[in-house]
Amino acid sequence: MIRGYRDHAANERTFLAWLRTSIAVIAFGFVIEKFNIFVLTLLNAASVDEAARSRLEKLSGPFPEGAGRAFIIVGVISIVVATIRFVRTGRLLDDQAIHSPSIVPDLIFSVVLAVLLIALSTYLVIG
Repeated sequence: MIRGYRDHAANERTFLAWLRTSIAVIAFGFVIEKFNIFVLTLLNAASVDEAARSRLEKLSGPFPEGAGRAFIIVGVISIVVATIRFVRTGRLLDDQAIHSPSIVPDLIFSVVLAVLLIALSTYLVIG
């Protein structure tokens, strides 16, 4: 029997939750990238009138492309951080000493995602 099995299982569930969230962030980045390609394809269509063309040009700037890549990069970085955190927590669970928890990775991840979402939302509302 594994000593502290419940704690190790909780650590693994937390790791899997981080992975799910990271994969969702990466997928959202791909959606933004593909939407930008879709908008650019619409711009090249001959049947688009001038009013629609000007609105699509505002949406197809460099910002959505950069935002999509930013979400993908944040997702990949969070997978790396989650893996490091999973291994570190597993080692700390096996240690007999008492350790204080760290919320820094959670806080940084939340702030970065919030900034990206606010920037993208602002761009879409203003654009």
